[in-house]
Amino acid sequence: MLKTGIVLNRLYAQLESSAQNRRIDDLRLGLSYVGVKLDNGAAGLAAVLPENSIRGCTVLKEAGTYVGSPAVETLKYLITANNSLHRSIGLATANALVLPETEDTEDREATTYLNLRPNEKVAMVGLFSPLVERIRATGATLTIIEKNPERIELLSSENKKKALENCDVAIITATTLLNNSFEETINLLSAPRSVVLMGPSTPLVPEIFVDTPVTHLGGALIIDSTKVFQIISEGGGTPALRTYLHFVNLIRKE
Repeated sequence: MLKTGIVLNRLYAQLESSAQNRRIDDLRLGLSYVGVKLDNGAAGLAAVLPENSIRGCTVLKEAGTYVGSPAVETLKYLITANNSLHRSIGLATANALVLPETEDTEDREATTYLNLRPNEKVAMVGLFSPLVERIRATGATLTIIEKNPERIELLSSENKKKALENCDVAIITATTLLNNSFEETINLLSAPRSVVLMGPSTPLVPEIFVDTPVTHLGGALIIDSTKVFQIISEGGGTPALRTYLHFVNLIRKE
């Protein structure tokens, strides 16, 4: 059984030394994403959860102090944050520090590399709307597990558990890392043949998923940080960002 927060602890340990030599050049916090740009030009994203737990007039007391600060300080939010908003800043910092091995990545849409078969059971944790019809078109049975009642009808706790226990393939949103539900979700899986962690927040660091059933990491690399940061600042989400991101799939090797 995985302990809650272990993956983010591993991510911090993996990147701490490289973060020591970098500073924050820019940080943008929007309605859907946070973006962090480092002094070497590298940039990373992470989602902002709608249920982030900071309320009141002072959303971030550190606002105005991030630019020029050591990257290791925001990276440290991965292990010290007590709310999802700080955790998002930490994960965006991590994603800016990551240099994925390009030979291990594939530029393919998820339903193609998963090779879904008729009657297979797919559990989708977090609604990925563009994939829904493509998955159903393969003849696979799709169950969607979502926290937001405005997006889809919610499942009971028992039905969520059954869907995860019985699935052949699991597609899990990387925002589970931000609300501390990733390990809980993974612990409910029985023996799926494929598990994908997906979304622009995904850290493309296969080493931190050792002893988990994760087989694929589906993340995004920023190809135009100027436009991405403008869109974040103007409140845009994934549809507006898509043109300026390069979506990649990394196969985790044992």
